[in-house]
Amino acid sequence: MDTTAALVATLEEQQRRLVLPEFTNDDAWALGGLLVELAREREAPVAIDISRGGQQLFHAALPGSTPDNDAWIARKRRVVERYHVSSYLVGTRFRAKGTTFEASSRLDPDTYAAHGGAFPITVRGTGVVGAVVVSGLPQADDHALVVEALERFIGVGP
Repeated sequence: MDTTAALVATLEEQQRRLVLPEFTNDDAWALGGLLVELAREREAPVAIDISRGGQQLFHAALPGSTPDNDAWIARKRRVVERYHVSSYLVGTRFRAKGTTFEASSRLDPDTYAAHGGAFPITVRGTGVVGAVVVSGLPQADDHALVVEALERFIGVGP
């Protein structure tokens, strides 16, 4: 199995595993706080955003982040809202087909970004209800930070 196909399989497994029993406003605050804590430990210059049903429930901009990170958050979140999987998985699936999201999705790259860092908030029995997004690191690191926080929040490991 080539590395891109292996990455797709890993990302798909994360989608199946990282499902919550519910997701409240208080949960958004707790998950956001956990992400801030993890990012501060690493001195990561990131912005963090959590939304549900089109409503922003949490936002933080850590030292070193810029307004550009907020623009990336919006573009990556739209990919999750459209495809109901992580933005990293969407981009990786296009690469696995030998193309890119920008070249083949027929979506405006000024509006959508299939780069790592946005992950769907999926509630068991309901489906995707929102997104948690990090921007400021290389895409694989943005994605990994979100996944680590979700694993801790839900209490499941890889």
